Amino acid sequence: MADVNVSGSYEYSSQPYSPEAEQAVLGALIMDSSCLDRVMGYLPSPDYFFQSVHKTIYANMLAMFTESRPIDVVTVLESLRADPGFNEAETKNYLVNLAANCPSISNVEVYAAAVRDKYSLRRLITAAREIIEMASDAPENPEKLIDAAEQKIYDIRQGKSIDGLERIDKVIYQTFDRLDKLNRDDEDFKPTSTGIKSLDTVITGLNRSDLILLAARPGMGKTSFALNIARSVAVQGKKRVAFFSLEMTKEQLSSRLLSVEALVGGVKLRTGALNEEEWQRIVSASDVLAKTEIYLDETSGITVPEMKAKLRRLRGVDLVIIDYLQLMSSAKQINNRVQEISEITRNLKIMAKDLNVPVICLSQLSRASEQRPDHKPMLSDLRDSGSIEQDADIVLFLYREGYYASKDGEEANAEVDLNSAECMVAKNRHGETNVVKLHWQGEFMRFTALENNYG
Repeated sequence: MADVNVSGSYEYSSQPYSPEAEQAVLGALIMDSSCLDRVMGYLPSPDYFFQSVHKTIYANMLAMFTESRPIDVVTVLESLRADPGFNEAETKNYLVNLAANCPSISNVEVYAAAVRDKYSLRRLITAAREIIEMASDAPENPEKLIDAAEQKIYDIRQGKSIDGLERIDKVIYQTFDRLDKLNRDDEDFKPTSTGIKSLDTVITGLNRSDLILLAARPGMGKTSFALNIARSVAVQGKKRVAFFSLEMTKEQLSSRLLSVEALVGGVKLRTGALNEEEWQRIVSASDVLAKTEIYLDETSGITVPEMKAKLRRLRGVDLVIIDYLQLMSSAKQINNRVQEISEITRNLKIMAKDLNVPVICLSQLSRASEQRPDHKPMLSDLRDSGSIEQDADIVLFLYREGYYASKDGEEANAEVDLNSAECMVAKNRHGETNVVKLHWQGEFMRFTALENNYG
């Protein structure tokens, strides 16, 4: 209580804050402790108050509330006796004045919002100073500094959310409203189709705010599968897709998309050995793809904050695809790779939720599946961190028996359908796990549904 004297004067600072709003909040709580239910959504921590005396008083009130103790001048005064700077006469007088000078209990949320807003301004000033200090140190990698700066600002913005508990009748109403719009085929509420009906049936399509992990061993066709989905969403679904590739160039991605759309072999596109009919198909395919809303990014070692900033600037994205997780970097300096991957996957899930968009992130698998007789992938094969499985809403594994048969020689090839493939739904928060049978066209790097399931 050191910054309050007998007359109740304050130590003012150049930092933005409202002593009147801080006093009004505390005064209202002393007069009616039930106001704390409304205030905590705005001020979850004593740190939102600027003056140390107000932080101390509010911290004690929160502790008393947690312990179901009554809050008034007498009980708060008793609680504050443990404070090292406690002065009974001075503190009692100050608490009485807080209650007496509160303009209106009914406006407590307005006062709390003012305190919160000043706190946000102070955080912004602190973040700006830290950014200036970091920039003054002449960092070797300015991109990481930009990512860190962007994350600091984003964290401040996120702290403004005051959504509280919502009664179930309102949530049920929202559910009925969504179901009604789905029945009327409202595109804004329908999950995005992957282009493979049998897969959509299992995972109910690509739902907004979902983090979907697509994992497989190298060479199994992860990028091809992701590009197939991107093409279907953009061409058939007429939706906007952002594709972040940390491994391939934009030109390589566009060549693959052309190969799938025109049904011209990828080797021919690389060598340019095309006949007249194939040239015509390529031209037609380019016309189709040029009209779509597919956006490509080839930034190496991109971070989640940088990705989030690009998506916010693009606006209206319906699907985000990232190729692939292990090539991403964290905006924070983390020496442990397992912890770094955990940080990235956690932030990817937050990004999906904040932007309200499905995010498909490709991932490598460990070599453990190579040691098993059937080579089938399992959740435990996810590389680097168990948090990958934890943070993902859906985990998909790609598996082609022909991939392993081709390594075992011609005898094995004769016994295996080299065009068969499976998409294994290993985790599904929205329903069952299952295996979806696919057809693989290696020449065009293309996955399709089996004809009897094709939608």
